[in-house]
Amino acid sequence: MKASGITLLSLALFLFCASFVTPAPPELAEEINWITFEQAVEKMKTEKRKIFIDVYTDWCGWCKVMDKKTFTDPKIAKILNEEFYAVKFNAEQREDVVFNGHTFKFVESGRSGYHQLAASLLNNQLSYPNFVFLSDEFHLIPVKEGYTSLPGFHEPHAFHFYLSYVAEDHYTKMKITDYTKVYQSPYKAVN
Repeated sequence: MKASGITLLSLALFLFCASFVTPAPPELAEEINWITFEQAVEKMKTEKRKIFIDVYTDWCGWCKVMDKKTFTDPKIAKILNEEFYAVKFNAEQREDVVFNGHTFKFVESGRSGYHQLAASLLNNQLSYPNFVFLSDEFHLIPVKEGYTSLPGFHEPHAFHFYLSYVAEDHYTKMKITDYTKVYQSPYKAVN
């Protein structure tokens, strides 16, 4: 009995002391301030920024993985919120979008259809997820040699590379293959 009483007292003392030790907080999650394409265009009237567009569909599984895995990463959210107007654009939305004097519409095709703005942004290469960068003058920014969109799922560490390439205007000074030589990742080495 005496030994178990000491053990319980030791355990209680340990738990009491441990309650005062606070572990380092994990990196705080930051949510991306997603807006519509129309809202981004309106905001450009008062503050010029580049526009990042996530072109997705409701049925796209990899789009959902991007939302859960990549877009919840604090480093990704930070750069998107600070350097871009982050736009979510459903490539199958049925609402018209008026931009630059042109009305982009939904086009019935197959079992569903596509939105003309998505087709225009993606140069008719409708694959999802797909990402587009626009300059503050609404010009498509090339992110890979010969490509103005970035298709497919990307892990946070890989996606950060492209975001920083555009956010820091490296695309105006060097090819992306040269940027790989100077890019410094904020992520620990990934195997």
